[in-house]
Amino acid sequence: MATRNRNAAAGAGAAPRPHHHNRGGVPAPALGKQKAVAAGRADAMNRRAPLGDIGNFVSIGAAEGKLPVNRPITRSFAAQLVKNAQANAAAIKNVAIPPARPAPRLERKAPSKPPPENVIEISSDSDKSRKQSESSASSVRSRKKVVNTLTSVLSARSKAACGITDKPREVIEDIDKLDVNNQLAVVEYVEDIYTFYKTAERESRPCDYIAAQVEINPHMRAIVTDWIIEVHQKFELMPETLYLTMYIIDLYLSLQPVLRRELQLVGVSAMLIACKYEEIWGPEVYELILIADSAYSREQILSMEKGILNRLEWNLTVPTSYMFLVRFIKAACSGIKTDKEMENMVFFFAELSLMQYGLVTHLPSMVAASAVYAARLTLKRAPLWTDTLKHHTGFRESELMECTKMLVSAHVMAPESKLRVVYNKYSSEQYGGVALRPPAKEICK
Repeated sequence: MATRNRNAAAGAGAAPRPHHHNRGGVPAPALGKQKAVAAGRADAMNRRAPLGDIGNFVSIGAAEGKLPVNRPITRSFAAQLVKNAQANAAAIKNVAIPPARPAPRLERKAPSKPPPENVIEISSDSDKSRKQSESSASSVRSRKKVVNTLTSVLSARSKAACGITDKPREVIEDIDKLDVNNQLAVVEYVEDIYTFYKTAERESRPCDYIAAQVEINPHMRAIVTDWIIEVHQKFELMPETLYLTMYIIDLYLSLQPVLRRELQLVGVSAMLIACKYEEIWGPEVYELILIADSAYSREQILSMEKGILNRLEWNLTVPTSYMFLVRFIKAACSGIKTDKEMENMVFFFAELSLMQYGLVTHLPSMVAASAVYAARLTLKRAPLWTDTLKHHTGFRESELMECTKMLVSAHVMAPESKLRVVYNKYSSEQYGGVALRPPAKEICK
């Protein structure tokens, strides 16, 4: 009855305890008391287990010499324990012990990134630390100081002597990109072709022949050249014909003395040979007789033609300045499909060069490059000489100064000269009137 009432009283808050039968003659009340003591010990053990994990229990008996009793540690109780322990230790050793400091709390810090190289942290705590930081910064700068060695100095002087600088190089443009689909442009072989031309132009070159000619001087040659350019224009011949004609005349005069009265005959026969080589429908012999005002007969022209071919050993396949002009104009107008003003100005200077005896012994590629440079100078194109032109011509500005001065001087004197065929030709609207542009006199100073 009493057991039933206790279970009913604890029905709402605690679970009912199981009934124990009276075994072995033990009275029921004594058995219930033992169970209560065992349950209390079990609860204490259950509480001690989790609290013992965090170090929240100490042995009181160990500190006071009493039986060990476990109890929770509060702040005041922990302070009392520490105070008692210090007093006992001081009494034993008779030494004053400073008050205990709380154990440092270990905090896990996030790993800091290493400071960047050569970065100096300056502390504002005191002037001394600031001075130390400044001295360390100066030492770093001194270690970074560039030392000019003998090798670096000699290399810099060599580059300066060769005209090599450390400025960024310009990009060499592809001047054949617009002709990729043009089979006549032979883009795949054009570089090899002009490499061959640069080699072949040094062979079979005219020499300085005026000293070996008894009756011919540079002025007479200029008269014949002026007349040939006029005939070439009237017959509307190909440009290649004009430049090949002048090559034949100069090379023949380099190899054979010619009388004054036969100089025009050499010019007519050379034009006949060039027309047979370059033209599809060239002028007939009788047309040349008429254009020469019947100064020579048919037999004389054919006889001179045969003599010239035999003296030149029938070698007419040579790179003239016109072949280089076409390529160099393309490089001068890179990025532009057509630039007629530049093209006409270059050909104006190129035909002026045919009349200058001083340019006979120069390489055709150099004369062509000088014509391009003089044209850009006259038209005030900037920059005057690009890396693209230097790459395709193979010449620097300094190498073209001599020829360019001769061409610009010829342009300056052309309006007042008696030999005005080239000037009049390029003063017309057909050629854009480029000869009327003010000459670049500044280069002649």
